[in-house]
Amino acid sequence: MGVRNYLVEGVSGTGKTSVCHELRRRGHDAVNGDTDLAYQGDPATGRPVDTALHEHHLWDIRRVRELVADNRSPVTFFCGGSRNFADFIDLFDGVFVLAVDLDTLLSRLDQRVGDEWGAQPSERSLVVRLHRTGEDVPSSGVAIDATRPLSEVVDEVLRRAGVVEHDPRRPRG
Repeated sequence: MGVRNYLVEGVSGTGKTSVCHELRRRGHDAVNGDTDLAYQGDPATGRPVDTALHEHHLWDIRRVRELVADNRSPVTFFCGGSRNFADFIDLFDGVFVLAVDLDTLLSRLDQRVGDEWGAQPSERSLVVRLHRTGEDVPSSGVAIDATRPLSEVVDEVLRRAGVVEHDPRRPRG
């Protein structure tokens, strides 16, 4: 999708989906990995499995490669988490890891309802553990403080990606 492609990662509750929606709202190409690429698969083989386990939340690598190879847009952002990111992280021009403090994370998880990931006590304790250890996100990513307002977080992602947006309040030229 993009000449340049960026991965926006982070543990559950850091704002990946919100960043994706805001990027799209601003007219940027953004792929929501959780809805557009994810499936439940065996981490060793990639074969689909009939589970709902966190460690089986994978992205379709073939589809990621196809989207990265499509150069119709200057920049595309891939937002979301996957347990197999190591299998395709080298395709990206950069990786941004959304980071929040534990209080912010817990507050955001408190707002989740029903079957939304992180709403259940067992999921919540896993998210907290992953937040503490950082084991579930790329260590090579640039940390973005996602405790700030969403517009500032997206501004920072765009700045780090070298994307200049036109301010509609200022005349061009």
